Amino acid sequence: MNPNAALPTFRIEAATPIAQRGQALAPPVGLDSPAIEVMTDLTQVKAASVAPGATLAQAELTMIHQGVRMLFVVSELPAIEGLVTTTDLHGDRAMRMINERRVHHDALSVADVMTPLHELEAVAFEALRSATVGNLVATLQRFGHQHVLVVQAATVDTPRRVRGVVSRTQLERQLGRAIAFTEVASSFAEVERALL
Repeated sequence: MNPNAALPTFRIEAATPIAQRGQALAPPVGLDSPAIEVMTDLTQVKAASVAPGATLAQAELTMIHQGVRMLFVVSELPAIEGLVTTTDLHGDRAMRMINERRVHHDALSVADVMTPLHELEAVAFEALRSATVGNLVATLQRFGHQHVLVVQAATVDTPRRVRGVVSRTQLERQLGRAIAFTEVASSFAEVERALL
């Protein structure tokens, strides 16, 4: 082919799908497996995110398109403001806001129902590297949450950052079985929300 020649072109048919990176099947694990095997490493996988001003419907569509049940709430990358989950979108907090404000579900934003960063549980990446899946199961059971963030300490090259996330759903998928969890309030704010 002539190095200066244009490539031949053609018209694309309607409904031609877009190529997407396939979800790599995570390897099965046991309770003695390294915990790092169940962490979603954000240096390898793009974090799914949503703006705090997005509607709950927009957040839900983003989750569906991304194939996730949790989004990082971000106004300006790379700073994280919190998390929003599928449970948050239709849960008690959303219903309470609807009743308090006397508004429709469509009037709520992600900021209304998200869990702020300072209320989230995190584990150190350095501790996770020497932990087992059993340690992670115990941690998730202790707090009764669906997700735990993994924070990496600052280095000469990088600031302290959220390096990954461990999801109960992913953990159960890789274990091949469900794990018994009980919702636990871990802050006075959560207790107050539960009582209202």
